[in-house]
Amino acid sequence: MPEGPSIVILKEMVCDLHLRRKAVQQAEGYAKIDMDRLVGETVLDFKSWGKHFLICFKDFTVSIHLMLFGSYTVDERKKQNPRLRLVFDTHEINFYVANIKILDKPAEELYDWSGDIMSEHWSPATALKKLKGQPKALACDALLDQDIFAGSGNIIKNEVLFRARVHPMSKVGEIPDKKLKEIIRETHKYAQEFLEWKKAGTLKKHWEAYTKKTCPRDKVPFHKEYIGKNKRRSYYCEVCQEKF
Repeated sequence: MPEGPSIVILKEMVCDLHLRRKAVQQAEGYAKIDMDRLVGETVLDFKSWGKHFLICFKDFTVSIHLMLFGSYTVDERKKQNPRLRLVFDTHEINFYVANIKILDKPAEELYDWSGDIMSEHWSPATALKKLKGQPKALACDALLDQDIFAGSGNIIKNEVLFRARVHPMSKVGEIPDKKLKEIIRETHKYAQEFLEWKKAGTLKKHWEAYTKKTCPRDKVPFHKEYIGKNKRRSYYCEVCQEKF
């Protein structure tokens, strides 16, 4: 599932097509939305919020979530039918195996960018308040909670908990405030580095915990478990990641 930095890359690529203030010429695909509603409408902007790519119109927003296996193409087509194809006068964009929704409000009325780890409006104080409101949550679940860390996914979760030296099965309410603030700080920092490395094609080279077999700090085997509410993969070191 693409994480927040990958959606920022999609947004930046589409913005470079100069489609703002351009009208949709054709809209088609097998997504269960009103395609006719899009035709003739002018795109005001393209945004991202967490793992969602947003196409902004005057009175509504198209939200696109690539889920686990979604993909997209620009000015080329795959053999499979798209969930959504948007054709403009100079370019077309295709989305495959994605969750597509039309939301009946402008994006500004729908999304809180203070919760988006990729946003310039990201608020560490708000994240801390939300974390402390879920004392029984496990650290591995909290890092995947899109209401707290919109855009964080399994890569970011594993890398941040390793950097902060926190066991994924720690309960949020037992983690000291200083350590919670470190988790928040490292989440934002790692997300920006993720974006830089993803653009350079070197992301995997920088993984310290995710998919790794050995802890680079203690030279002992990582534990790999499917834990948390959604049984997502966690990689952790019993030596250097403290369980609170």
